Amino acid sequence: MEPLFIAASPTSPEVDFRFDQHTLSIKGESYPENAAAFYGPVIARVKAYLDQCSDAEITVHVSLAYFNSSSTKMLFSFFEALNEAAMAGNQVRLNWYHDEDDDTILEFGQELQDDFGALDFHDHAVSN
Repeated sequence: MEPLFIAASPTSPEVDFRFDQHTLSIKGESYPENAAAFYGPVIARVKAYLDQCSDAEITVHVSLAYFNSSSTKMLFSFFEALNEAAMAGNQVRLNWYHDEDDDTILEFGQELQDDFGALDFHDHAVSN
């Protein structure tokens, strides 16, 4: 499957999905004007990729400094798809990066850990 790369904009994150390496990365800030329009095609590509995975070791890196509520809904859809892939027998490691002083991003990561228990969640506090 062809990789998916979307350069960061002032309101949307960088998306770097290297499907052939089973590595998915999202980083930056996420508050696009229309989160569904931005994330919809991204999630569709991820679901198509995950449908092809069997006993795969998938590594996901998420490093978001900020995201708004509409992005949160779309991110949950992204993590739900990953969680389903993990329940289907794939190993999905989620590396969650956040500023060590940012409690909001930390708490969101903790919520992900609670809600998507099949993911191998790893929290990484980053200092500035």
